[in-house]
Amino acid sequence: MTHPPRLNAARLGGLPAAIERPTYDRAQVRCGIVHLGIGAFHRAHQAVYTEDVLKSGDLAWGIVGASLRSPDTRDALAPQDSLYTIAVRETAGETLRVVGSILEVVVAPEDPEALIARMSDPDVAIISLTVTEKGYCHDPATGRLDEAHPDVVHDLANPHRPRSALGFITAAIARRQAAGTRPFTVMSCDNLPANGQTLKGILSRFADLVSPGLGRHVREAISCPDTMIDRIVPATTDADRSHVAGVLGLTDAWPIMTEPFTQWVIEDHFVSGRPAWETVGATLVKDVAPYEAMKLRLLNGSHSALSYLGYLAGYETVAEAMADAAIAAYVAALMEDSTVTLTLPEGADVAGYKRSLIERFRNTALKHRTWQIAMDGSQKLPQRLLGTIRDRLARGLPVERHALAVAAWMRYVTGIDEAGQPIDVRDPLAAEFRSLADAAGQDAEKLVAALIGVRAVFGEDLASNAVFRTAVTTALASLFDNGAKATVATYG
Repeated sequence: MTHPPRLNAARLGGLPAAIERPTYDRAQVRCGIVHLGIGAFHRAHQAVYTEDVLKSGDLAWGIVGASLRSPDTRDALAPQDSLYTIAVRETAGETLRVVGSILEVVVAPEDPEALIARMSDPDVAIISLTVTEKGYCHDPATGRLDEAHPDVVHDLANPHRPRSALGFITAAIARRQAAGTRPFTVMSCDNLPANGQTLKGILSRFADLVSPGLGRHVREAISCPDTMIDRIVPATTDADRSHVAGVLGLTDAWPIMTEPFTQWVIEDHFVSGRPAWETVGATLVKDVAPYEAMKLRLLNGSHSALSYLGYLAGYETVAEAMADAAIAAYVAALMEDSTVTLTLPEGADVAGYKRSLIERFRNTALKHRTWQIAMDGSQKLPQRLLGTIRDRLARGLPVERHALAVAAWMRYVTGIDEAGQPIDVRDPLAAEFRSLADAAGQDAEKLVAALIGVRAVFGEDLASNAVFRTAVTTALASLFDNGAKATVATYG
């Protein structure tokens, strides 16, 4: 089979006229941002906002991306001059654009020193991150640095050859401080509660362990603004690649699929300048917390509930699960239960927001797999579901619907689905969960007692809360006895 030639800078002029592309001189763009964790979400979200800033004429904010583990993204984009395609999909159709804001992708393990040097360049004003919750080497239940984490132990012993985002950032901060270079802003774009504050605490503690003076410098000179990010980005398939190639007339090794909706709320606290993201759709505020809580509890909490229940019910995608009337009714009810725990942003149309979420979940063009969302549940549950549960318990409100989502996660991490087939559970604690599940068998009370005792997920308070334990046990027993489809129908 003959493939079309590869997308690259020299071939931009031959693209179909309807496809948007960089209109600025990429050779004049300077690197102002180094982004750690150069995955699909960053390329569908922050890189697109930054692309629009570059198109406005401010060329100081090109992005150098860094993969902290795999060379796959670099290998896909390097022959394309780091260009890639965004396909924005909705039921009515799609639009494509080529994005040029990423100047280069480096692979950290191949040359850690090169990445530290790049981050130490005086032109770099922002280090941003999308490394997922597990990339912060922290305890999700407390938000504190996990000082026994293997990457933390390694990076403290090998400061010039780090593995973790924390290790690279700290090495660059130390080098810039020694050289008298201006400090940079470190901006988390991951779904952590108070992600900037949480990162600042983790980073400060890590720096303290390097030297007290460096920890003091981090606390005094480095800003870590809170952010809230929102866009659904399914994994790219070979069918997606083939389709995009047919439209472009060029091969793109790693195009990105996404939805029309995009939102970025940013605390305006940058120590060395920033792009004018507010001119291209971002919202700059003093306090991100109300936006963050609304998104984490309404979108992310519902997404996680959908992923576990949908997967167990046999649905491959979110849209397929939402076509099940019982699941859709449950998701709507879950959102209502979450809403009462929120302090809403001024002027927020929460009813409209919830309607938009339902519509986004029903977008059949996205093909967002339930299995993809189900990954890393031990890192996601504390902020997506357990915080809401704590707030409802504190108010004396029932927690059955949220407990069902937790029970579905417990059923999922047993590693065996309702048909007796294996589940590919991707989670840092997957082996521990499977061991606990194998010992408990399909005894809901034993399995809840075992999993709720994992303090890194549930903390001390929920583990000892009888109301929560009973609600989860009841839901899990029904999932074992009746299956996900029948169970969810009783919770809507």
